Amino acid sequence: MSSLTSQTSPAPEPPRSAAPGKGAAGGRTAGRDHFFDNAKYLAIVLVAMGHAWEPLPDSGRLVETAYTFVYTFHMPVFIMIAGYFSRGFELRPERVWKLVTGILVPYAVFDVVFAYFHRAVGDPAVSVFPSLFAPYWLLWFLPALFFWRLSTPLWQAVRAPVAVALGVAALASMSLGIDQGMQVQRMLQFLPFYVLGLRLRPHHFDLVRGTRVRVLSVPVFALALLAAYWAVPRVSTLWFYRQYSAQELGSPAWAGPLATLILFGCAVVLGACFLAWVPNRRSWMSALGTCTLYGYLLHGFVIRTALYRGLYDEPFLSTPLGTVAVTVGGAAAVTLLCTPPVRRVLRPVVEPRLNWARQKRVGAAG
Repeated sequence: MSSLTSQTSPAPEPPRSAAPGKGAAGGRTAGRDHFFDNAKYLAIVLVAMGHAWEPLPDSGRLVETAYTFVYTFHMPVFIMIAGYFSRGFELRPERVWKLVTGILVPYAVFDVVFAYFHRAVGDPAVSVFPSLFAPYWLLWFLPALFFWRLSTPLWQAVRAPVAVALGVAALASMSLGIDQGMQVQRMLQFLPFYVLGLRLRPHHFDLVRGTRVRVLSVPVFALALLAAYWAVPRVSTLWFYRQYSAQELGSPAWAGPLATLILFGCAVVLGACFLAWVPNRRSWMSALGTCTLYGYLLHGFVIRTALYRGLYDEPFLSTPLGTVAVTVGGAAAVTLLCTPPVRRVLRPVVEPRLNWARQKRVGAAG
Protein backbone atom coordinates (compact mmCIF):
# COMPACT_ATOMS: atom_id res chain seq x y z
CA MET A 1 0.00 0.00 0.00
CA SER A 2 2.15 2.86 -1.24
CA SER A 3 -0.49 5.47 -0.59
CA LEU A 4 -2.48 6.24 2.51
CA THR A 5 -5.58 6.06 0.36
CA SER A 6 -4.52 3.47 -2.15
CA GLN A 7 -6.67 3.11 -5.26
CA THR A 8 -7.87 -0.42 -4.66
CA SER A 9 -10.51 -1.93 -6.86
CA PRO A 10 -13.87 -0.59 -5.71
CA ALA A 11 -17.25 -2.09 -6.37
CA PRO A 12 -18.22 -2.08 -10.06
CA GLU A 13 -19.64 1.21 -11.30
CA PRO A 14 -21.80 1.91 -14.32
CA PRO A 15 -20.07 3.52 -17.31
CA ARG A 16 -19.62 7.27 -17.05
CA SER A 17 -17.89 10.08 -18.83
CA ALA A 18 -14.21 10.38 -18.05
CA ALA A 19 -13.96 14.11 -17.44
CA PRO A 20 -16.39 16.21 -15.46
CA GLY A 21 -19.18 17.15 -17.79
CA LYS A 22 -17.20 15.97 -20.83
CA GLY A 23 -16.67 12.81 -22.80
CA ALA A 24 -12.90 13.14 -23.06
CA ALA A 25 -10.49 10.70 -21.46
CA GLY A 26 -9.49 13.31 -18.90
CA GLY A 27 -6.92 12.15 -16.39
CA ARG A 28 -7.51 8.41 -16.58
CA THR A 29 -4.75 6.08 -17.67
CA ALA A 30 -5.46 2.36 -17.93
CA GLY A 31 -8.34 2.65 -15.48
CA ARG A 32 -6.49 4.88 -12.98
CA ASP A 33 -7.90 8.32 -12.30
CA HIS A 34 -4.97 10.67 -11.69
CA PHE A 35 -7.30 13.20 -10.14
CA PHE A 36 -7.17 11.22 -6.91
CA ASP A 37 -3.38 10.89 -7.04
CA ASN A 38 -3.12 14.66 -7.44
CA ALA A 39 -5.61 15.20 -4.61
CA LYS A 40 -3.67 12.92 -2.26
CA TYR A 41 -0.41 14.68 -3.01
CA LEU A 42 -1.88 18.14 -2.42
CA ALA A 43 -3.57 16.95 0.77
CA ILE A 44 -0.33 15.51 2.16
CA VAL A 45 1.40 18.81 1.40
CA LEU A 46 -1.24 20.59 3.49
CA VAL A 47 -0.69 18.06 6.29
CA ALA A 48 3.06 18.72 6.29
CA MET A 49 2.57 22.49 6.16
CA GLY A 50 0.20 22.33 9.12
CA HIS A 51 2.67 20.26 11.13
CA ALA A 52 5.47 22.66 10.19
CA TRP A 53 3.42 25.63 11.45
CA GLU A 54 2.61 24.07 14.83
CA PRO A 55 5.94 24.79 16.60
CA LEU A 56 6.30 28.33 15.21
CA PRO A 57 6.93 30.81 18.06
CA ASP A 58 4.59 33.80 18.12
CA SER A 59 3.20 32.81 14.73
CA GLY A 60 0.67 35.62 14.74
CA ARG A 61 -2.97 35.80 13.83
CA LEU A 62 -2.49 35.37 10.08
CA VAL A 63 -0.62 32.09 10.46
CA GLU A 64 -3.17 30.91 13.02
CA THR A 65 -5.89 31.80 10.51
CA ALA A 66 -4.21 29.73 7.80
CA TYR A 67 -3.71 26.90 10.29
CA THR A 68 -7.38 26.91 11.31
CA PHE A 69 -8.49 27.10 7.68
CA VAL A 70 -6.33 24.16 6.58
CA TYR A 71 -7.19 22.00 9.59
CA THR A 72 -10.87 22.39 8.83
CA PHE A 73 -10.67 20.14 5.77
CA HIS A 74 -7.27 18.61 5.03
CA MET A 75 -7.63 15.40 7.10
CA PRO A 76 -11.36 15.03 6.31
CA VAL A 77 -10.49 15.06 2.58
CA PHE A 78 -7.83 12.43 3.11
CA ILE A 79 -10.22 10.26 5.10
CA MET A 80 -13.07 10.65 2.58
CA ILE A 81 -10.79 9.50 -0.23
CA ALA A 82 -9.69 6.55 1.93
CA GLY A 83 -13.35 5.63 2.40
CA TYR A 84 -14.08 6.02 -1.30
CA PHE A 85 -11.38 3.52 -2.23
CA SER A 86 -12.47 1.13 0.51
CA ARG A 87 -15.92 0.54 -1.01
CA GLY A 88 -14.89 -2.87 -2.32
CA PHE A 89 -13.31 -4.04 0.93
CA GLU A 90 -14.50 -7.46 2.10
CA LEU A 91 -13.52 -9.54 5.10
CA ARG A 92 -11.73 -12.11 2.97
CA PRO A 93 -8.37 -13.55 4.11
CA GLU A 94 -6.35 -11.96 1.31
CA ARG A 95 -7.87 -8.52 1.91
CA VAL A 96 -7.37 -8.71 5.66
CA TRP A 97 -3.77 -9.87 5.15
CA LYS A 98 -3.10 -6.92 2.87
CA LEU A 99 -4.63 -4.65 5.49
CA VAL A 100 -2.34 -6.04 8.18
CA THR A 101 0.85 -5.83 6.11
CA GLY A 102 -0.04 -2.46 4.59
CA ILE A 103 -1.16 -0.68 7.76
CA LEU A 104 -0.56 -2.52 11.04
CA VAL A 105 2.98 -3.69 10.33
CA PRO A 106 4.25 -0.23 9.21
CA TYR A 107 2.49 1.23 12.26
CA ALA A 108 4.26 -1.16 14.63
CA VAL A 109 7.64 -0.60 12.95
CA PHE A 110 7.43 3.18 12.94
CA ASP A 111 6.06 3.35 16.47
CA VAL A 112 9.29 1.69 17.63
CA VAL A 113 11.45 3.78 15.28
CA PHE A 114 9.87 7.02 16.50
CA ALA A 115 10.50 5.99 20.11
CA TYR A 116 14.21 5.47 19.43
CA PHE A 117 14.29 8.68 17.39
CA HIS A 118 12.64 10.69 20.18
CA ARG A 119 15.11 9.24 22.67
CA ALA A 120 18.10 10.03 20.44
CA VAL A 121 17.32 13.62 19.45
CA GLY A 122 14.70 14.72 21.95
CA ASP A 123 14.22 13.27 25.41
CA PRO A 124 16.70 10.58 26.58
CA ALA A 125 14.21 9.56 29.26
CA VAL A 126 11.69 8.29 26.71
CA SER A 127 11.21 4.54 26.87
CA VAL A 128 12.59 2.56 23.95
CA PHE A 129 9.74 0.10 24.47
CA PRO A 130 6.74 2.11 23.25
CA SER A 131 3.19 0.98 23.77
CA LEU A 132 1.57 -0.04 20.52
CA PHE A 133 -1.69 1.10 22.08
CA ALA A 134 -0.46 4.69 22.36
CA PRO A 135 0.37 5.92 18.82
CA TYR A 136 3.19 8.40 18.54
CA TRP A 137 1.92 11.77 17.26
CA LEU A 138 0.90 11.38 13.60
CA LEU A 139 0.81 7.57 13.71
CA TRP A 140 -2.76 7.63 15.07
CA PHE A 141 -4.10 7.61 11.51
CA LEU A 142 -2.84 4.09 10.73
CA PRO A 143 -4.71 2.14 13.42
CA ALA A 144 -7.72 4.38 12.80
CA LEU A 145 -7.69 3.46 9.11
CA PHE A 146 -7.28 -0.21 10.04
CA PHE A 147 -10.38 -0.22 12.23
CA TRP A 148 -12.38 1.93 9.81
CA ARG A 149 -11.71 -0.53 7.01
CA LEU A 150 -12.59 -3.51 9.17
CA SER A 151 -15.92 -1.81 9.90
CA THR A 152 -16.69 -1.29 6.19
CA PRO A 153 -19.17 -4.21 5.86
CA LEU A 154 -21.18 -2.77 8.76
CA TRP A 155 -21.54 0.65 7.11
CA GLN A 156 -22.48 -0.99 3.84
CA ALA A 157 -25.31 -2.87 5.56
CA VAL A 158 -26.78 -0.28 7.94
CA ARG A 159 -29.46 2.17 6.84
CA ALA A 160 -28.48 5.89 6.71
CA PRO A 161 -24.83 5.10 7.52
CA VAL A 162 -23.57 8.70 7.42
CA ALA A 163 -26.26 9.81 9.88
CA VAL A 164 -25.45 6.86 12.15
CA ALA A 165 -21.72 7.66 11.99
CA LEU A 166 -22.46 11.29 12.83
CA GLY A 167 -24.46 10.08 15.81
CA VAL A 168 -21.50 7.99 16.97
CA ALA A 169 -19.16 10.97 16.57
CA ALA A 170 -21.57 13.25 18.42
CA LEU A 171 -21.82 10.81 21.34
CA ALA A 172 -18.04 10.49 21.43
CA SER A 173 -17.65 14.28 21.54
CA MET A 174 -19.62 14.43 24.79
CA SER A 175 -18.20 11.29 26.39
CA LEU A 176 -15.54 11.53 29.06
CA GLY A 177 -13.14 8.70 29.72
CA ILE A 178 -12.72 7.45 26.15
CA ASP A 179 -9.24 6.00 25.89
CA GLN A 180 -6.81 8.64 24.66
CA GLY A 181 -3.93 6.20 24.40
CA MET A 182 -5.17 4.55 21.23
CA GLN A 183 -6.76 7.79 20.02
CA VAL A 184 -10.22 6.19 20.08
CA GLN A 185 -11.78 9.64 20.41
CA ARG A 186 -10.22 10.63 17.08
CA MET A 187 -11.25 7.38 15.43
CA LEU A 188 -14.87 7.97 16.38
CA GLN A 189 -15.03 11.70 15.67
CA PHE A 190 -13.41 11.36 12.25
CA LEU A 191 -15.49 8.27 11.41
CA PRO A 192 -18.26 10.16 9.52
CA PHE A 193 -15.80 11.26 6.85
CA TYR A 194 -14.74 7.68 6.18
CA VAL A 195 -18.37 6.55 5.99
CA LEU A 196 -19.20 9.47 3.69
CA GLY A 197 -16.38 8.33 1.41
CA LEU A 198 -17.92 4.85 1.32
CA ARG A 199 -21.18 6.40 0.10
CA LEU A 200 -19.63 8.59 -2.58
CA ARG A 201 -19.71 7.53 -6.21
CA PRO A 202 -17.75 8.72 -9.26
CA HIS A 203 -20.47 11.15 -10.33
CA HIS A 204 -20.18 12.98 -7.02
CA PHE A 205 -16.54 13.75 -7.76
CA ASP A 206 -17.47 14.71 -11.31
CA LEU A 207 -19.77 17.36 -9.86
CA VAL A 208 -17.05 19.04 -7.78
CA ARG A 209 -14.60 18.90 -10.70
CA GLY A 210 -16.82 21.13 -12.81
CA THR A 211 -16.12 24.76 -13.66
CA ARG A 212 -19.15 26.01 -11.73
CA VAL A 213 -17.91 24.61 -8.41
CA ARG A 214 -14.43 25.95 -9.10
CA VAL A 215 -15.80 29.46 -9.60
CA LEU A 216 -18.05 29.25 -6.54
CA SER A 217 -15.18 27.98 -4.42
CA VAL A 218 -13.37 31.34 -4.60
CA PRO A 219 -15.91 33.34 -2.56
CA VAL A 220 -16.46 30.33 -0.28
CA PHE A 221 -12.73 30.15 0.47
CA ALA A 222 -12.67 33.92 1.07
CA LEU A 223 -15.57 33.70 3.54
CA ALA A 224 -13.95 30.71 5.26
CA LEU A 225 -10.70 32.63 5.70
CA LEU A 226 -12.58 35.58 7.20
CA ALA A 227 -14.44 33.20 9.52
CA ALA A 228 -11.15 31.59 10.55
CA TYR A 229 -9.61 35.02 11.20
CA TRP A 230 -12.58 35.88 13.43
CA ALA A 231 -12.43 32.52 15.21
CA VAL A 232 -8.70 32.49 16.02
CA PRO A 233 -8.88 34.43 19.32
CA ARG A 234 -12.28 32.95 20.21
CA VAL A 235 -12.20 29.23 19.37
CA SER A 236 -9.52 26.71 20.33
CA THR A 237 -7.95 24.85 17.41
CA LEU A 238 -8.09 21.74 19.60
CA TRP A 239 -11.65 21.27 18.35
CA PHE A 240 -10.26 20.51 14.89
CA TYR A 241 -8.09 17.66 16.17
CA ARG A 242 -11.18 15.65 17.26
CA GLN A 243 -9.01 14.39 20.09
CA TYR A 244 -11.01 15.57 23.09
CA SER A 245 -14.55 15.66 24.38
CA ALA A 246 -16.37 18.96 24.78
CA GLN A 247 -15.96 18.86 28.56
CA GLU A 248 -12.20 18.40 28.23
CA LEU A 249 -12.14 21.56 26.12
CA GLY A 250 -13.94 23.50 28.81
CA SER A 251 -17.36 23.50 27.13
CA PRO A 252 -20.70 21.98 28.17
CA ALA A 253 -21.45 18.48 26.90
CA TRP A 254 -24.16 19.70 24.49
CA ALA A 255 -21.52 21.71 22.60
CA GLY A 256 -19.92 18.47 21.41
CA PRO A 257 -22.70 17.33 19.06
CA LEU A 258 -23.20 20.90 17.84
CA ALA A 259 -19.50 21.25 17.04
CA THR A 260 -19.55 17.81 15.37
CA LEU A 261 -22.26 18.88 12.94
CA ILE A 262 -20.76 22.33 12.26
CA LEU A 263 -17.26 21.00 11.67
CA PHE A 264 -18.60 18.18 9.48
CA GLY A 265 -20.53 20.64 7.29
CA CYS A 266 -17.58 23.03 7.02
CA ALA A 267 -15.18 20.20 6.17
CA VAL A 268 -17.45 18.82 3.44
CA VAL A 269 -17.99 22.24 1.84
CA LEU A 270 -14.33 23.29 1.98
CA GLY A 271 -13.22 19.81 0.94
CA ALA A 272 -15.39 20.07 -2.17
CA CYS A 273 -13.91 23.50 -2.92
CA PHE A 274 -10.40 22.09 -2.48
CA LEU A 275 -11.11 19.16 -4.80
CA ALA A 276 -12.52 21.56 -7.41
CA TRP A 277 -9.00 22.95 -7.88
CA VAL A 278 -7.22 19.60 -8.07
CA PRO A 279 -5.87 18.98 -11.61
CA ASN A 280 -7.74 16.27 -13.50
CA ARG A 281 -4.93 15.13 -15.74
CA ARG A 282 -1.71 13.25 -15.16
CA SER A 283 0.98 15.66 -14.01
CA TRP A 284 4.27 15.73 -12.14
CA MET A 285 2.38 15.36 -8.85
CA SER A 286 0.48 12.22 -9.92
CA ALA A 287 3.39 9.85 -9.24
CA LEU A 288 3.99 11.56 -5.90
CA GLY A 289 0.36 10.97 -4.97
CA THR A 290 0.90 7.21 -5.17
CA CYS A 291 3.55 7.38 -2.42
CA THR A 292 1.82 9.53 0.19
CA LEU A 293 2.31 6.95 2.94
CA TYR A 294 6.05 7.59 2.72
CA GLY A 295 5.64 11.34 2.95
CA TYR A 296 3.18 11.00 5.82
CA LEU A 297 5.38 8.73 7.92
CA LEU A 298 8.73 10.39 7.19
CA HIS A 299 8.01 14.12 7.32
CA GLY A 300 7.53 13.82 11.08
CA PHE A 301 11.24 13.06 11.48
CA VAL A 302 12.14 16.28 9.66
CA ILE A 303 9.82 18.51 11.69
CA ARG A 304 10.61 16.93 15.06
CA THR A 305 14.36 17.10 14.38
CA ALA A 306 14.06 20.81 13.66
CA LEU A 307 12.04 21.24 16.85
CA TYR A 308 14.30 19.18 19.12
CA ARG A 309 17.45 20.80 17.75
CA GLY A 310 16.15 24.27 18.53
CA LEU A 311 15.78 25.47 14.95
CA TYR A 312 12.34 26.84 15.76
CA ASP A 313 13.95 29.10 18.38
CA GLU A 314 15.79 31.06 15.71
CA PRO A 315 14.60 34.72 15.71
CA PHE A 316 14.29 34.57 11.92
CA LEU A 317 11.35 32.19 12.20
CA SER A 318 9.38 34.83 14.09
CA THR A 319 9.40 37.04 10.99
CA PRO A 320 7.00 36.84 8.04
CA LEU A 321 9.84 35.69 5.78
CA GLY A 322 10.68 32.98 8.30
CA THR A 323 7.08 31.75 8.22
CA VAL A 324 7.25 31.58 4.44
CA ALA A 325 10.50 29.62 4.68
CA VAL A 326 8.93 27.11 7.09
CA THR A 327 5.91 26.73 4.82
CA VAL A 328 7.99 26.15 1.71
CA GLY A 329 10.35 23.89 3.62
CA GLY A 330 7.52 21.68 4.88
CA ALA A 331 6.04 21.37 1.38
CA ALA A 332 9.44 20.66 -0.18
CA ALA A 333 10.38 18.06 2.46
CA VAL A 334 7.20 16.03 2.09
CA THR A 335 7.46 16.25 -1.70
CA LEU A 336 10.96 14.79 -1.66
CA LEU A 337 9.84 12.05 0.72
CA CYS A 338 7.11 10.99 -1.74
CA THR A 339 9.55 10.46 -4.62
CA PRO A 340 10.22 7.02 -6.18
CA PRO A 341 13.87 6.81 -4.93
CA VAL A 342 12.67 7.05 -1.32
CA ARG A 343 10.06 4.41 -2.02
CA ARG A 344 12.63 2.05 -3.53
CA VAL A 345 14.90 2.30 -0.48
CA LEU A 346 12.23 2.02 2.21
CA ARG A 347 9.70 -0.23 0.51
CA PRO A 348 10.65 -3.36 2.53
CA VAL A 349 9.83 -1.43 5.71
CA VAL A 350 6.81 0.61 4.61
CA GLU A 351 5.28 -2.00 2.29
CA PRO A 352 6.42 -5.38 3.63
CA ARG A 353 4.97 -8.41 1.88
CA LEU A 354 5.74 -10.97 4.60
CA ASN A 355 4.78 -13.88 2.37
CA TRP A 356 6.80 -16.17 4.64
CA ALA A 357 4.36 -15.51 7.50
CA ARG A 358 1.20 -16.10 5.52
CA GLN A 359 -0.65 -19.37 5.88
CA LYS A 360 -0.95 -21.32 2.64
CA ARG A 361 -4.45 -21.74 1.36
CA VAL A 362 -5.92 -25.23 1.50
CA GLY A 363 -5.52 -26.90 -1.87
CA ALA A 364 -2.85 -24.47 -3.06
CA ALA A 365 -0.04 -25.88 -5.12
CA GLY A 366 2.95 -27.02 -3.09
